[in-house]
Amino acid sequence: MRKIALGIVSALVGGAMLMSGASTASAATKVDTQLKIRDIDPNPVVVEPGSETTAYFDIGASSDVKKVELSVAPEGARTLRAKDVKDLEGWRFAVGFTEGDPQGKWQATAVAFDSAGKQIATDTAFFSVELEKSKSETRISRFSADPYKVRKGRTIEFSGRLQVDDDGWEGVRGEKVNVYFRANGSSGWKWVASAKTKWGGKFYAETRAYKSGTFRAVFDGNDELDGSKSRTDSVRVYGSWWRR
Repeated sequence: MRKIALGIVSALVGGAMLMSGASTASAATKVDTQLKIRDIDPNPVVVEPGSETTAYFDIGASSDVKKVELSVAPEGARTLRAKDVKDLEGWRFAVGFTEGDPQGKWQATAVAFDSAGKQIATDTAFFSVELEKSKSETRISRFSADPYKVRKGRTIEFSGRLQVDDDGWEGVRGEKVNVYFRANGSSGWKWVASAKTKWGGKFYAETRAYKSGTFRAVFDGNDELDGSKSRTDSVRVYGSWWRR
């Protein structure tokens, strides 16, 4: 009887070990579901007036994920029509933005599904949408090269005013204006002087008289102001460098 009892106990223990081994093997094959919005490019999304900027969303997912859906919306929005999302290869998505989209902080939401269509994971990330600011129009007024007739080697003085259209023309202070020269009979312009605008947008510069020709002032513009060019002004140069 004792031998029979020991045999029964051994069988029970062996069966328990087999069941435990099967459970361990099953646990070893279970996949830890992962979903991650890895990159949003560009960020911020800068939109130019009258055009569209495309942003790309790169999603990382584990092998048990069979489908990924992406949606984007302004943070806190409830009634905005859903943006069109283009599904690219390898869990990558493309979304176009225009000046009609709200500016500010946006939220991207990725949702993962398994082979049975069951939702198994989500991830969110944030990005910004910005509208590129349009530049203000400028002009260079009252440009003058004096005197209009000068001996070779003497000084030519330039003056003018840089202005911006801000509900009326106003002077722009602290901007660089370049003066260029084109000799008579030539088609090319050559830099001869630069000046910083002062109060009221006024600027002053000078150079030496060398040949007869035409001068003009140029403002190259910056992130907020458009560039502009002045009217041209001619100077006649006569004589030689040295008096005799």
